[in-house]
Amino acid sequence: MSEFFDHITDKYAAFIKKQPVFFVATVAGDSRINLSPKGMDTFRVLGPNRVAWLDYGGSGNETNAHLLADGRITVMFCAFDRPALIYRLYGRAVPVLPQDAGWAALAENFTIERGVRQIFDMTVQSAQDSCGWAVPEMELKAERETLRKYYVNEEPAERMRKYAERDRSIDGLPVRSPTLLPYS
Repeated sequence: MSEFFDHITDKYAAFIKKQPVFFVATVAGDSRINLSPKGMDTFRVLGPNRVAWLDYGGSGNETNAHLLADGRITVMFCAFDRPALIYRLYGRAVPVLPQDAGWAALAENFTIERGVRQIFDMTVQSAQDSCGWAVPEMELKAERETLRKYYVNEEPAERMRKYAERDRSIDGLPVRSPTLLPYS
């Protein structure tokens, strides 16, 4: 039986911290539903009603566009080990870019490296757990290093040129492009 909560409890904050992958879903108007898998230790619980995660450049910038247009978001975690569990966060989020006033404070929670495009800052309005009994039990073999390797070899000026060219999402919604990112 699933249960709803109005905040992230300590128990679920610990569960989130253990998960190597999470999924982000957004939609705006008649656009496609955007559903993206994320990993690389990029998610942080900042408080009982606030979370944030790093976003690396990759495919489009749909989450950014959808949040600018609508703001609603769902984040889902699945336990692929035991005990089985699915945990969802529902709320509203904003993309925070390096040129934004809130960037420095959020960035302190992460290691900012090449390829990071923005940080998504989410206000959690509700959370839900459910059994997850249909989710297979799997073992994490390793993190993929492909994206990090790609960005190590890419010139920052070339990356910024590519970002500037992508001022629209797949569905034609506007996105905000970051300025040159600081690296630690």
